Amino acid sequence: MKPLNPPSAWVQRFAPLIPEGGTVLDLACGRGRHSRLLAGMGYAVEAVDRDQEALATLSDLDCVSTRCADLESGPWPYGGREFAAIVVTNYLWRPLMPLLLAALGANGVLIYETFMIGHERFGKPTNPAFLLRPGELLEVVRSRLSIVAFEQGEVAQAAVVQRLCAIRGGISRLP
Repeated sequence: MKPLNPPSAWVQRFAPLIPEGGTVLDLACGRGRHSRLLAGMGYAVEAVDRDQEALATLSDLDCVSTRCADLESGPWPYGGREFAAIVVTNYLWRPLMPLLLAALGANGVLIYETFMIGHERFGKPTNPAFLLRPGELLEVVRSRLSIVAFEQGEVAQAAVVQRLCAIRGGISRLP
């Protein structure tokens, strides 16, 4: 089996902002590198992906609940639920954005990092449907969440990404 990639430095940087005692949604989690990180920090994690085999690699973690769901063509599996944080990396399905924002609880933290236009010269994804436009994450959350941090552009000459951390409510609890 291919070794697990390390957690994103962006997710590691902002994970301490997640309110204690809440559940974190790791969306399109793959083999769960962030689910493992967050469970190790003491959070309960809901890990969702369409790949049952990838989810099975998380079966040894007591703090992680898994759900196999096709987020792009199936129903939204979290109607009525709220999360202390939602973590999304290397995944974009624009129709989910309003659902994600609705599922973020009071003082909840959104940590998002994925590819943007310009990345196609480095590899997949190359389809613009899966690449953010410049400033797009800011546009999506600006009127609904408080921005903690935002970055966009080329990183390490290997990817072009957008990264955002935002909180529902004020940002007075920042370290």
